[in-house]
Amino acid sequence: MNTKFIVGNAEWCALPELNLPAIRARIDSGAKTSSIHAYNITQFERDNSSWVSFEVHPIKKDNATVVFCEAELVDRREVKSSNGTTEKRFVIKTPFSINDQTWDIELTLTNRDSMGFRMLLGREAMQERILIDPSSKSIFGKVTKKQMHSYYC
Repeated sequence: MNTKFIVGNAEWCALPELNLPAIRARIDSGAKTSSIHAYNITQFERDNSSWVSFEVHPIKKDNATVVFCEAELVDRREVKSSNGTTEKRFVIKTPFSINDQTWDIELTLTNRDSMGFRMLLGREAMQERILIDPSSKSIFGKVTKKQMHSYYC
């Protein structure tokens, strides 16, 4: 078993297989599943498997920066959002990196444009790995606008 590490209520992380070297995530123990801001979601077949393509605006308040992503589809399930509505979402599995550690997590794809964070890290992704200090944020450092520009532009 890995030693658990402490994270703040918001952290910079990466989703390397989705070409997202930096994205700010809300760490939310109240949410069961993790989600990422995705739009233009299209399901397609590749090598006899179901896949999805989608686009991500990785930077808050910046709809000009777009990352095109593709991932194998794991599931499609109903998720109850924080406002109480139920939505059927595509689910993918992808490597997630934080604090020099990487592991696979499931992510639901949904439009988070009106939300404060482009990604939400839920309980299932944190199990046996993470403890949350709700009074802290960006424990592992901040990503500057200049760094974001170098990643995505």
